[in-house]
Amino acid sequence: MEFKESNIEYDVQKWLFVPNFYTNYRYILATLGNKPLIVIGINPSTAIPNDLDNTLKSVERLSKSNGFDSFIMFNIYPQRATNPNDLDKNKSTKLHNENMKALEYILSNIKSDINIWAAWGTTIEKRTYLAQCLKDIVSIANKYSVNWKKIGNLSIKGHPHHPLYLNKNSPLEEFNIVEYMKLLL
Repeated sequence: MEFKESNIEYDVQKWLFVPNFYTNYRYILATLGNKPLIVIGINPSTAIPNDLDNTLKSVERLSKSNGFDSFIMFNIYPQRATNPNDLDKNKSTKLHNENMKALEYILSNIKSDINIWAAWGTTIEKRTYLAQCLKDIVSIANKYSVNWKKIGNLSIKGHPHHPLYLNKNSPLEEFNIVEYMKLLL
């Protein structure tokens, strides 16, 4: 993972931001706490510490309403794109490999139960490489005792709901990642 002088100001006692500067990719954006909810979306947008976009505001609200004191936002693919149609046509192996290192870092440092909220929505269909990236994520997560969760109804094709437009009190429910991966691949 890359660390250099940050080009934004934030309290490192409250936030984890990797890389710690604004660039065209992001591996982790997290609030720090003892009981985090890991949230996996498709790709990051513009959010940074102290300036969350609407998706991350929903993530923060829903994490708290489900009993978590913090969230860790991670994405299937780390390229920033406000419009998913702008995602790379082909996967950057370097970005993907660094993303997997970031995930391993997250999972290996959680001291409580590990809960992952599947929150990528139907956008996973935008690029064929996204399913393979998710397969790699699941492979790493399988090394840990991970509880996969979803919020809201699955899409017609079985994809978990994106965090936007969910009721603020929506509960986490079990998500069968094994069955989902069979449908996806």
